[in-house]
Amino acid sequence: MTQSLSTVTDGQLVDFRDAIGDIPLTADPGIVRRRSRDFFWYSPILNQQLAGKTADLLVTPRDEADVIRVAAACARFGIPLTPRGAGTGNYGQAVPLAGGVLLDLSEMTKIEWHKPGVVRVEPGSVMADLDAALQPQGWELRMHPSTKRKATIGGFIAGGSGGVGSIGYGGLREPGNILAARIVTLENEPRVLELRGDAAQKINRAYGTTGIITSLEPPLAPAWPWIEMIVAFESFGEAMAFGYDAALADGIVKKLLSPIAWPLPSFFGEMRDACPEGQAVLIAMVAAPSLESFKALLGHRGAITLERQSSDRAGQVPLYEYTWNHTTLQMLKTDRGVTYLQCLFPHDDLLAKVAAMTNRFPGEIHGHCEFIRFGGRVTASALPVLHYTTPERLDEIIAIHEAGGVMVANPHVVTLEDGSRHKRADADQLGFKREVDPKGLLNPGKMRSFIPVSATPQG
Repeated sequence: MTQSLSTVTDGQLVDFRDAIGDIPLTADPGIVRRRSRDFFWYSPILNQQLAGKTADLLVTPRDEADVIRVAAACARFGIPLTPRGAGTGNYGQAVPLAGGVLLDLSEMTKIEWHKPGVVRVEPGSVMADLDAALQPQGWELRMHPSTKRKATIGGFIAGGSGGVGSIGYGGLREPGNILAARIVTLENEPRVLELRGDAAQKINRAYGTTGIITSLEPPLAPAWPWIEMIVAFESFGEAMAFGYDAALADGIVKKLLSPIAWPLPSFFGEMRDACPEGQAVLIAMVAAPSLESFKALLGHRGAITLERQSSDRAGQVPLYEYTWNHTTLQMLKTDRGVTYLQCLFPHDDLLAKVAAMTNRFPGEIHGHCEFIRFGGRVTASALPVLHYTTPERLDEIIAIHEAGGVMVANPHVVTLEDGSRHKRADADQLGFKREVDPKGLLNPGKMRSFIPVSATPQG
C-alpha cells in the first residue's frame, strides 16, 4: 500500500491555521483520511496506488470570502490544496497526492438565482436537492451522474463528462452545457474570475487543477414526469438494437437508454425479480407523454418487466442507480474481482462494432452501453464490466479496443492526460493553469504535463 507523502511541514500548517482565522477545519486523522478518499477502489490498480493518500487538514469554507482566504494562505505558505465535493468520483480526482489542505466545498449550497432555462448556484449543492428546488417551477438539470442523490454540481462539472440526460443533450463538453463558472485563483493575492461560454470549459473535467469553483451557471431542461422501465430481451444485441432505434426516435422524449448484458442484471439486488434469468435488459427513462410512442416502437421485440414513476425521494431506489457506473457497483458489491472500462464507440456502424468488441472477450467482459449524443450524432458510451486478472491483461484489453477504433478513457490512472481519450491535457486548460495556479499547488500530480513557474528554468 502506498503511504501518504505529505510535502507540508508542521510549521506551514501552524502558519496556515493562523492565517485563515475562524474558517472551520479539522486535523482529526480519521476524519481527514475518510474525506480524502473517493471511489478509486473500483480500480484494483488505483486501489493500490491511492489507498494511503491523505490530506493534512480538512477545511470547510462557508462562502467565497472563506475560499479566497484559504487560497491566499496556501499560496503564501506553499501548501497544496485539493478541492472536493461529495467524493463520488472514481479516479482519485479529489485524493490529495501531496498532503496539504482538502477543501470541502459541500457547505456552499446556495442557489443565487434562477430563471427559465438557467440557474446560478454554489458548487456544493447536491444535484438531487437542486432538482427538487427547481422542478416545482417546471425545470431541472439537463444531465446528472448516476450518483445524483449524493453528487455535488461542482464535483460533477470538475470531474465528470456526462450522464443521465446525455442522450438528449450530449456531454458537458458540448457547447451550451456549461454557461458560466466563477473561480478563485491560487495566488498570494487571489483573483476572482468569471468564465463565460467556451471559457467555462477550462474548469470542466480538470479535477480542480484550474481554479477553485465558487459558483456555476448550468442550463436547465423542462422537468417532465419521467417513467422508468426495465425492458427484457433475449440477447444483448437485441437490447442494443432497440435502444438504438429509440435513441434515433427524436420525437420520443427520453433521458436514459442503457442496454446491459446478462449476467450483470443478476446482481441488481431489489430489481432482480424484474430481470429474467439469462436475459439482457434495457433500462429506460421516458417522458410520460412519450410513453405510448415508446411502447409502440418496442412492439413485441422485448417485454417491459417494470414500469413506474421515477423519483429521487427516499424509499425508492431510482433505476438510474443501476446504470452508468452504478452498474459496476452492483456487481462489485458481491464480486470484488471485477472492474470496468470507459469507452466511446464511433457512431458509424455502431451496432456491429459493439457486437464485435463484446464477442471478442466472451466470459471476460460483460457488455454495458449508454446511448448518448456526441458531436450531434447518436452513439454509445460503454462501461463494460470485466474480470480483472493482471495490469498487463488490462493494458492488452485497452489496446485491442483502441486498435478496433474504440476510444478509451482509462479509469485506472490519476492524471488528466492518461485518463483522456486523447492522451493529453486540453491546451486551453494547461495554459490557463499556468495563469491561475503558477506555483502548481492546486491538486498537484493530476496534470502531468504542467510545470510550475517556480520549476521553470529562468533566463
